[in-house]
Amino acid sequence: MSSIRAIVVDDHGLVRQGIVSLLRETGEVEILKSMDSGEEAINMATELSPDIVLMDIVMKGMTGIEATRWIKEQNPNIKVILLSSEVNKDFIRAGLRSGMDGYLNKDSSADILLKAIRSVMKGEKYFGADVTSLVFDDFSSAAKLKDNDVSEKGDRPKNSVLSRREEEVLALIAEGKSLKQIGEELFISVKTVETHKLHIQDKLGLSSTAQLVRYALERKNPPR
Repeated sequence: MSSIRAIVVDDHGLVRQGIVSLLRETGEVEILKSMDSGEEAINMATELSPDIVLMDIVMKGMTGIEATRWIKEQNPNIKVILLSSEVNKDFIRAGLRSGMDGYLNKDSSADILLKAIRSVMKGEKYFGADVTSLVFDDFSSAAKLKDNDVSEKGDRPKNSVLSRREEEVLALIAEGKSLKQIGEELFISVKTVETHKLHIQDKLGLSSTAQLVRYALERKNPPR
């Protein structure tokens, strides 16, 4: 059987090297290239046409989710498995919209990673057990909430109202501030800012950072 051609993307050198070493030891995966940014991943995916991309989500500059969207738009046949140090509902939703083929926690074993790669190469979707559990719990909670709302008068807007913190993040995005600057001003981590940004996009039905920035600017300076 021919080996699976892959590129690995993670801005943490030790993590990236660890994934590369694990995959090389399997004898099933050929590592074409490893890199530390979403921007380079897009370029390498175009240049090398790998079978699969293993992509970190939270990176400096472009996120893995945004890079996945670009890669899928250019070549939908390339499989992408997103890797994250945390299982996050907002990341899962955004990842699904970007066209990801799988989502794994970085704590997953080498056997699980290889199983995920084999599955997506067969055209299947693969999600770690913790990801599946979170999605099921979220679905269950939503179903219960819907049942409880049946007897209430009127309809509630679905994911249409931003939280106070999300409003603050949106306002700072409109001012042209970076995720790092927003985090420093609100005393939260860049990862938390990214989570809020993805949540805002999900609630507003926006599929990219560019659309979010445009929305934020138009809201700040509405046309007359």
